[in-house]
Amino acid sequence: MANIDEELSLLDAHLRRLKIEYEIYFSNPKKKPPTDLEWKVLNLLRKFSDGARMSFTQRYRYTELAQRYAIYSDLWRKKARIREEGYRRPQDALLSVQGVRSQEREEHKVYGVSAAALATVSGANPQGEFFRVQCSDVSNERERVEKLYRALADAKQKSGKNIGANFDNFASFVQKKTAEIRKQYGCDSVEFTVEFQGSDVRLKAKAKT
Repeated sequence: MANIDEELSLLDAHLRRLKIEYEIYFSNPKKKPPTDLEWKVLNLLRKFSDGARMSFTQRYRYTELAQRYAIYSDLWRKKARIREEGYRRPQDALLSVQGVRSQEREEHKVYGVSAAALATVSGANPQGEFFRVQCSDVSNERERVEKLYRALADAKQKSGKNIGANFDNFASFVQKKTAEIRKQYGCDSVEFTVEFQGSDVRLKAKAKT
């Protein structure tokens, strides 16, 4: 039986091949979409979506692959819409994201990957909320803290900065801040958000009942 690293490598290979197959499909009107290969990609993404059996490194790699697929699938969906409806503007013939009519923009999520996160990965200049998570008993919520740490590190990197703390120090900070806010407001949990404010990245915490 293949181990997790081998299956993630297989997912990466399938995703690379799927991108090529879709490029061929959109350049050839008689070609059928690569639905069988896409099913294999989706099957692997679903298999590891809970992250329960993966290490931190493996979860990080899986997240990158899931985000890449989300970006690709959003592009393919828009291209397919243009292909089905016809080219209503000259630039639509390029089958690019920019060729999609502005009123058709919508949030696209795949396995919990938000549009804001996708914008960051794809090189856009995001503003506002980037990531959100709730914590109540941090000592038993390592996976949530890891996701928060990874999101903050990614956002900082996007802004050309360093997170400035290792995971253990960050986890201690989150645990202390969660305890302080729960005690101060008598709340059940604390919501942490990573936000873009201009060129800065902010980590915010607020009480949640």
